[in-house]
Amino acid sequence: MPDKSVYIKREGWISIIANILLFGLKYWAGIVTGSIALIADAWHTLTDSISSVIVLVGGKISRKPADDEHPFGHGRAEHIAAIIIGVLLAIVAFDFILSSVEKFSQRQQTTFGTLAWVATIVSIVVKELLAQYAFWGYKKTNSSILKADGWHHRTDALSSVVILVGIAFGKYFWFTDAVLGFIVALMIGYASYEILSKEIKSLLGESPSDDLLSSIRETAQKNFDRPLHLHHIHLHNYGNHTELICHIKLPPSMSLEEAHDVCTKVESVINREFGFAATVHPEPVE
Repeated sequence: MPDKSVYIKREGWISIIANILLFGLKYWAGIVTGSIALIADAWHTLTDSISSVIVLVGGKISRKPADDEHPFGHGRAEHIAAIIIGVLLAIVAFDFILSSVEKFSQRQQTTFGTLAWVATIVSIVVKELLAQYAFWGYKKTNSSILKADGWHHRTDALSSVVILVGIAFGKYFWFTDAVLGFIVALMIGYASYEILSKEIKSLLGESPSDDLLSSIRETAQKNFDRPLHLHHIHLHNYGNHTELICHIKLPPSMSLEEAHDVCTKVESVINREFGFAATVHPEPVE
């Protein structure tokens, strides 16, 4: 698998630069037009820059080798960084829901101009390109940080699409801007939920899929004539490092040395085929 650090660092810096420029453009357009939706979209873009800084920091921490205090490495720093991104999205969503409700209650109408069109179209194109790049990096490295950052870019692009549609109809309905702001906030909130639900599960620990369990049993058994009865499989994922613990059953008459050799061979097969650091516990066949 390619080195995650290269992809994470490159995506992070490209994202930071692009988002700061987009924030300035959209915030300027929002101030000129008085649009809460454009200003919300601008701040959403700025949080992308903040999240990209988190991507860089989290990626650097996750690459640190194992030490006495962290014997399984620092890979879970990726999940923590992704959770921070999700929380930032939730805060932004809640703030602009309140702003949209306030503008709706005051019956404020917004007049969109050429600047709003230009800022929104540029944002859609740039943000979707950033999302595609982040997802491409995720497919190459399986980095949860890149996936979270990609969804952050994607929701920003989609929110700009919603705003573009609203700009076209803004002159006909006084409540257009307030409704757009509310819709954008909901989209940001949904992205937050998607990120947080996945990353919290990863931190708490998930059961391996039935397909993976079957594959582990079949792969281990292919190397032995006697049935291993491999069971009690537990996986502990630490980002770049995964620990596997399992039990096998061996004849009670087998010597300790022979049992140790079998366990070591099973551990080697699992490590070679799946990349897991395995620990195998022998039990006597009943």
